Amino acid sequence: MMEEKNVTELSQEEEATELEKDQVEKNLQQETNEAEVENQSSKETNAEKDELTEAKEKIKELEGKIEEYENKLLRAQADFENYRRRVRLDQESAQKYRAQSLISDLLPALDNFERALQIEAKDEQTKSLLQGMEMVYRQVLQAMEKEGLEAIEAVGKEFDPTVHQAVMQVEDENYPSNIVVEVLQKGYKLKDRVIRPSMVKVNQ
Repeated sequence: MMEEKNVTELSQEEEATELEKDQVEKNLQQETNEAEVENQSSKETNAEKDELTEAKEKIKELEGKIEEYENKLLRAQADFENYRRRVRLDQESAQKYRAQSLISDLLPALDNFERALQIEAKDEQTKSLLQGMEMVYRQVLQAMEKEGLEAIEAVGKEFDPTVHQAVMQVEDENYPSNIVVEVLQKGYKLKDRVIRPSMVKVNQ
């Protein structure tokens, strides 16, 4: 009876040992699984951090490109506005001074008319001819004045190098110093542009 009891107790002890082994193995397996899960989670977290860092760098790069393109666009718009302004000013100038070339070519003819009209008429035929010439002269001058032609005032005015060209200096007590005393060739402006300065004598 004693032997049977010992065998039973031994068997029970072995079963308990086996159970303890199983429990230990289960605990080890659980710890291993937990470690693997934690390791995997850590890897995933690091991967997410890497992806986030890469995404931030990509965003920063794209923002830099956007800023660069915006600057290029602003410069292109500014250049285009400057171009439009230059074109508009050129067009306005061309319209404003469209008759300058023709008027410049006709100024010598006006000079000849004025010299011819200073001739003293000694007979009716000459008077009639001068009257016809004066009519033509006035019509031409009026047409040019409609385009903005204006004679430059000179005699009695202070010498102005922007509108007067001094070709002689004289001493005249009737005029102050640096005053125009005589016009040798009439000068003209087209609107606000001098197309021919007056050739003048200036008092010293």
